[in-house]
Amino acid sequence: MKRIALSWLLAVGIAGTGWAQEKPPEAPLPEAEVAAEADSPEVTVELVLTEDETAILAAVDSYVAAFNKGDGKALAQHWTEDGEFVMESGEVLKGHDAMISQFSTYFESNPGVKLELTNTQIKMISPRVASESGLARVLAEGQEPSETVYEAIHVKTPEGWRIDSVKEEAAPADAPSHYDHLQSLEWMIGKWVDNAEEGMTIETTGRWTTNQNFIVRTFRVFIEDQVDFEGTQVIGWDPSNDAIRSWTFDSDGGFGVGRWSNNGSRWTVQALSVLPDGRRASSTNIYDVVDENTVQFKSIGRQVDGQLMPSIETLTIIRAE
Repeated sequence: MKRIALSWLLAVGIAGTGWAQEKPPEAPLPEAEVAAEADSPEVTVELVLTEDETAILAAVDSYVAAFNKGDGKALAQHWTEDGEFVMESGEVLKGHDAMISQFSTYFESNPGVKLELTNTQIKMISPRVASESGLARVLAEGQEPSETVYEAIHVKTPEGWRIDSVKEEAAPADAPSHYDHLQSLEWMIGKWVDNAEEGMTIETTGRWTTNQNFIVRTFRVFIEDQVDFEGTQVIGWDPSNDAIRSWTFDSDGGFGVGRWSNNGSRWTVQALSVLPDGRRASSTNIYDVVDENTVQFKSIGRQVDGQLMPSIETLTIIRAE
């Protein structure tokens, strides 16, 4: 019965102020292995470029330098006579004359404009043909930077490597983030510890996912220094309901959902859970953020299958060092 009670206690939120599993300490290596590791030479891997790859990268640097000088004629000389440039707008420039005219007009209208190329990758297609891809960023005073992804085809001519074609496309938009909606829960990030009762300790750790769209909190319950129970909670923004929601799963098979709201430093969670034995539970869980290192928790209005349960009195949860 105590196990079911603990499962529900965690599923509806008591363990929820900081969560993550820590890696158990690794067994120490034998002294002989430690000595061997200390004596092992550091291995450095160097990327060796071919002569053609080096020449292409030099041509790319020269192209950027000509652009940043605002020299339309020098820029066009980096192309083959019949080179083709498909711009992001869909406009096509073909041949030196068209490029010189377009580039010169552009530089006159945008004095001081600069070009930056990043994530540049060179791939040899054949001994005389290579592709270049990357991100182009154009910086003009008083304007937002313009970014495009591009692919350029270089060909080897008697005069050296020249650009035969370039196709630009709009850079992909950054992945959306709901960080602004979750930022006020940033106090959860890190490791927290609370002593729920004598002989039982709950360790929790919170971390952001990539793009800060979710907070993942994992918890472990220790009974006399042994892990007895664990689980995971994911907290995120629900744009369909304009609300912060959470989903919790524990190692006994219980799971729950919660809806979060706050008033200043107080967070209230309306929680619904299914216990491992199939019973349904609900509660109102309250977190009071005292300071960056201290949170107080209590749970009221607790019910299991409609039967009212005692409230959980205020517990103090401390950030671990």
